[in-house]
Amino acid sequence: MVDMKKISVVIVEDEDEIRSGITELINLASDIECTGSFNNGLEAFQQIPSLPVDVVLMDIQMPKMNGIECIRRLKDELPDLQIMMLTVYEDEDKIFESLKAGATGYLLKNTAPIKLLDAIRELAHGGAPMSGSIARKVVSTFSISKNNSGNDELSKREAEILEYCAKGYRYKEIADKLFISVETVRTHIHRIYEKLHVRSRTEAVVKFLKK
Repeated sequence: MVDMKKISVVIVEDEDEIRSGITELINLASDIECTGSFNNGLEAFQQIPSLPVDVVLMDIQMPKMNGIECIRRLKDELPDLQIMMLTVYEDEDKIFESLKAGATGYLLKNTAPIKLLDAIRELAHGGAPMSGSIARKVVSTFSISKNNSGNDELSKREAEILEYCAKGYRYKEIADKLFISVETVRTHIHRIYEKLHVRSRTEAVVKFLKK
């Protein structure tokens, strides 16, 4: 029997009870394990590069260094690191500061435990999970920006696919919505990445929003 590698998760959260609860939840899953936890951004920044880690769950408001600054510094050293915000903040400024800093997902702390585990799996496999209310804010801003930007860099189909990405749809779901194959979706995504000079769909959404 093949021993499947577990998804390694590091938690950065200053509230002990929340950090302990998430650690316990993760370690109960058969395919996910917690490989580190920190109560402030500075210690996380200093220690994470030496740990086995696939996904980081990051709070925003913390002592010594906030989560957004911690992300910026971590992504400078580890550009491929997958980081998901896990926070109480729903305002647009915090959302887009986090995404621009390099976060690949954004969940609220009231997310159901089973959905948090699913989001970790999705993030580890190339997705960009967001809480429903967060995805709506991203899509709303995306739509306004797209209508006013005059941007013709992406084709109509590419912009359509990128908007579905902003809503948090997976490739299979996008393919079903547009009546195309998953491979065609992947081809369009690859072209979007090339045109916008990015490496993830969250980066693509954020960069397109800024135009």
